[in-house]
Amino acid sequence: MKIALLSPIAWRTPPLHYGPWENIVALLAEGLLSAGVEVSVFATGDSSVKNLAWICPHAYEEDRGLDPKVWECLHIAHLCEQADKFDLIHNHYDFLPLSYSRLIKTPMLTTIHGFSSPQIIPVYKAYDASAHYVSISYADRHLDLHYIANIYHGLDLAQFDMQMQKGKYLLYFGRIHHDKGTAEAIAIAQHSRLPLVIAGIIQDQDYFAKNVTPFLDGNHIRYIGPVGPQRRNELLGNALALLHPINFAEPFGLSVIEAQACGTPVIAFNKGSMPEVILDGVTGYLAEDIVSAAAKVEHIAQINRADCRLWVEDKFSRERMVQEYIKVYMQILDM
Repeated sequence: MKIALLSPIAWRTPPLHYGPWENIVALLAEGLLSAGVEVSVFATGDSSVKNLAWICPHAYEEDRGLDPKVWECLHIAHLCEQADKFDLIHNHYDFLPLSYSRLIKTPMLTTIHGFSSPQIIPVYKAYDASAHYVSISYADRHLDLHYIANIYHGLDLAQFDMQMQKGKYLLYFGRIHHDKGTAEAIAIAQHSRLPLVIAGIIQDQDYFAKNVTPFLDGNHIRYIGPVGPQRRNELLGNALALLHPINFAEPFGLSVIEAQACGTPVIAFNKGSMPEVILDGVTGYLAEDIVSAAAKVEHIAQINRADCRLWVEDKFSRERMVQEYIKVYMQILDM
């Protein structure tokens, strides 16, 4: 079985800091190779994966001299023009590769990592009868689409150290944007009278300037920028809790399971996939607003950190993710 994984090119695969889709592609590629599956990864030329195929030299978010539309067309065409070399193409590049799928004979599986806008739904609907879709949470499924499976993201648990010692700070870990609730995290920390560490890329500069910068004091509220895997492990593991007060229907929430893998419970707004990735009252708490989230902080010490790790080991391991994708690959190829 020869599989082509089509990764995004916004960031390298795996990313140096931010890039959740690229991160999953790298984890899946490594897991498939370990399971004996022949895999080629189509990503940026500076990616660090085995069996790399590329045409775009760098991630366009890291090299603003690259036009995203130009290079995404070249990137997708680079794979589709040699599609006959593979038994199956596994698309992680959102909706655009679907427009190539009827021009090639190789079947294409698309993992839908979330819908960036209702405006992209017509593409998914147009190819629904011929495409194969995987959702990453049941909450993120669209009623007008058909899915071959739901497969939760998995982690390489060796990258996350279990920390039984409860930390003394709250952590916000994610892109700085209204959707992710950075301002709400600050408010929760202020209500709780606990220090907050903010880590992540600034996706909305105006939002950061208005809702984050005025509260930064270098002590109680600190912004430390984006961090790589090693620093991520330390930050997550040493936190009292991860705050995830989202303002949108989160499709999955990779940082949520990463925190729990370190033994750190999560307090999240009850939106999107959160009831699927947090075991309420056992690995964290679901809250409805800032006030109720701050109240949950008072009870966070009651969470057994070992239960957080066990939850991830049981439901969100890379091995489980890989085996479920292999099952879907075989199902498609047997059709």
